[in-house]
Amino acid sequence: MPTRVDFYVSGDAGELARLRLACRIAEKAYLAKQSVVVWTDDAAVLPRLDDMLWTFGDGTFVPHDVVTRDGAPCEAAVALTTGPLPEGHADVLLNLGNVVPPFFEKFGRVAEFLDARPEVRAAGRDRFKTYRGKSIEPTTHNV
Repeated sequence: MPTRVDFYVSGDAGELARLRLACRIAEKAYLAKQSVVVWTDDAAVLPRLDDMLWTFGDGTFVPHDVVTRDGAPCEAAVALTTGPLPEGHADVLLNLGNVVPPFFEKFGRVAEFLDARPEVRAAGRDRFKTYRGKSIEPTTHNV
């Protein structure tokens, strides 16, 4: 079965909008008992997302861990990484990077997050085209 790709588009500008969306989707996947990898090519994003996963909602907690070694195992339901896949995680990929990760096809589902900033939208359009070039038709959700 091909990978399902969803683009979540926020009308709000700023990284905070993207991170909130990622937290919501991570929580939904966790509650559905799915393993999640949050990947980014910007290491500065991980500490901010790590903090948000503790505080983004009243009474919510998403078990997660930052994976700092390439291919290291992760016992938490949600793995945050800038490197290759953590061992044992392959249900949902949340991409906060500017490119399509080379391993995205190992996942049943990929979620992409865009906010209103022009540079984020432009990078998102490039990723959308990359998926289409691989015969995947992404679905867009305006949130």
